[in-house]
Amino acid sequence: MNILLLEDDLILSAELSKFLESNQFTCDKIYDGETFLRQIKNNSYDLYLLDINVPKINGLDVCQTVRSFDKNTPIIIISAYGDISDKKDAFTRLADDYLVKPFQFEELLLRMNSLLRRKVSSENIDSEIIRIDDLIINKTEQKVFRAGNEIALTLKEFQLLVYLAEAQGRTVSKQQITENVWEHNFNTNTNTVEVYINFLRKKIDKEYKVKLIHTRSGFGYYLNPL
Repeated sequence: MNILLLEDDLILSAELSKFLESNQFTCDKIYDGETFLRQIKNNSYDLYLLDINVPKINGLDVCQTVRSFDKNTPIIIISAYGDISDKKDAFTRLADDYLVKPFQFEELLLRMNSLLRRKVSSENIDSEIIRIDDLIINKTEQKVFRAGNEIALTLKEFQLLVYLAEAQGRTVSKQQITENVWEHNFNTNTNTVEVYINFLRKKIDKEYKVKLIHTRSGFGYYLNPL
């Protein structure tokens, strides 16, 4: 499990990171809100830990920004502010939990594990949301996000992307794509599949270091981070 920690107290940040790593987590440490938001555009995390009083963009504003494009990754606020008004503000911005400093690391671990179990259970049930690396596909709303940025797709581009994503990394042939996405409504000897794959690559991959859409020569296409 990958954790992103926003905490500008260098000693607490180091101690908390060491504790999490001793409990089989990986933990990236960030010290200001602006850098935090840049970090999540290019990386995928399982849970966010946010202090409120940090430089540039405070933790509550970071929480609200994250929730504008990511409704599901658990967020725990860790703050010295213990007033009910502070907690209310955090939960209004859709934080999942709030822990007042100083706190026992073991208590934080219990709360993290509870949220992560709930997240896994929710993802298993909610097949309408597909996540691959930093790509999020909302099948219900027909919306696609990459690193928090919404990507506009045509209906056919969206259907092709969903088909590739639901293959879960397996290679699908041109024939399989035409049968499932176009339902044989066009001549399979044309280059329509290749054209639409290129459309998706320009929109999904072009601006990002990690490429998701790949060709397996002689076999077909697959979607997976490499």
